[in-house]
Amino acid sequence: MAESSSKKGLVGKVAVVTGAGRGIGRAEPILLAREGAKVVVNDLGCDVYGKGADSSVAQSVVDEIRKEGSEAVANSDNVATMKGGARITATALEAFGRLDILINNAGIVRPREIYEMSEEEWDSVIAVHLKGHFTTIRHAAPIFREQRSGAIVNTASESGLGHYGMGNYSAAKEGIVGLTRTTARELGQYGVRCNAIRPRAQTRMRIPEIVELLRISEEKLGIPALGNRWSFDIADVRPTEHVVAFAVWLCTDAAAQVNGRTFQVGGGEIELYSEPEGWNLDTLDTPAIRTYLIGALRNSFLPLQVSRR
Repeated sequence: MAESSSKKGLVGKVAVVTGAGRGIGRAEPILLAREGAKVVVNDLGCDVYGKGADSSVAQSVVDEIRKEGSEAVANSDNVATMKGGARITATALEAFGRLDILINNAGIVRPREIYEMSEEEWDSVIAVHLKGHFTTIRHAAPIFREQRSGAIVNTASESGLGHYGMGNYSAAKEGIVGLTRTTARELGQYGVRCNAIRPRAQTRMRIPEIVELLRISEEKLGIPALGNRWSFDIADVRPTEHVVAFAVWLCTDAAAQVNGRTFQVGGGEIELYSEPEGWNLDTLDTPAIRTYLIGALRNSFLPLQVSRR
């Protein structure tokens, strides 16, 4: 669990965290509360595939926060519906009278190669991840706009760069990056900021089916399964402390000028994804820029022709 600072930088703030019952999502409301915020803990209580519901999942986090002397309430609405998104934000207003912070975490997985993926497997993942970010932002945005302040942190993923056997998840997660950038542009003029993180940490979504798909991609096809990284060669799938601390930091006044950015967080590193502002054919063709952009890249997505060893 990430430790609180001694500054209590979120006193007087009210936060909503979705998907807050387990993993990174669970740790975020606890740290927010330790920093002085009052928190709405949202979690439907479904399993990793999106099946079932259990209100005790969110309530257990609330109980933990209250034992530490902070204020929190539970909410078990479904982020994949507009009604659910409205009720989640309304819970903050009803319980605490305001809303200052929104952290979107809720997500599920339905792994399958694209040539076997069903419509339901596609729709369910898009609904929880991408639509689930939209529903809460849609109902928090008017509040933030009216008060001319607010912080939104969205949870994207390195999977958005490409993830073998996870086309639905990849599409949803990279869609979240686009949604983040647009939200930042639209709300920035009102003093509201919206950023995205790509966590690199151990979560409950690393289920056996996904591990097997990674193995097929890398051992049988010779293709990096996740972005441009070989997942079985890295030792940076670590606990969540660094990810949680950074997500909460983005909600503090120290990050008041950070808007529309995407960060890779975890494994002892914080990486800012570049946002180039302009170029032409001449600048693109200078050796330094060309090396930076593509280096010695070649088409490495041809099965059985490329090996990392």
